[in-house]
Amino acid sequence: MTPSDDSTRTARASAANSLFAFLKALPLGERLIEGGFMAVQAVAGASLAFGIGRALHTEQAFWAAITAIAVSQHSYIDTRNLSRDQFIGAMVGGICGLAGTLVGGGHFAAYAATVGIAIVICWILNVGSAARLGGITATIMLLVPGMGPAWDKALLRLGEVTIGTVCALLVAYVMSRIEQRWFGKPADQR
Repeated sequence: MTPSDDSTRTARASAANSLFAFLKALPLGERLIEGGFMAVQAVAGASLAFGIGRALHTEQAFWAAITAIAVSQHSYIDTRNLSRDQFIGAMVGGICGLAGTLVGGGHFAAYAATVGIAIVICWILNVGSAARLGGITATIMLLVPGMGPAWDKALLRLGEVTIGTVCALLVAYVMSRIEQRWFGKPADQR
């Protein structure tokens, strides 16, 4: 790890702590409003994603809804960044999960190796923030029962993740515009 990585992590931790301190310092009414906006945003994104997933007859549309909730963040920029990480993690995890299913499907050692490899690949690609998501997707590929061939399962899972991230981004964008227009908040403060 380089000194630059340490300073970047320290800056991120400081920014996150500052945001949490700011939000905790808000009066109860304002926290209720912010929480309400987050709830509406997450539920709208998840509902839209689930509806689209069902309309497209994906195998398990609930993964689209779960993804939309997982990537919904307080601001559009944060939602966009986490969506990018989710997509990369899903792509790596899906490919590794497919390989793990084809090479050693059903064996615990193959599962453990597949998840480990997915995490390492994300770090090699310099997207360490996607590593846990890659591991989760590989786990889903190998442990959650599904119908059909492994490659079909991988493509469906990636499609469901994509639907969830796109819906979360769309809703986050709309919510930021609503707050900007109705409450006078600059778009970058959400």
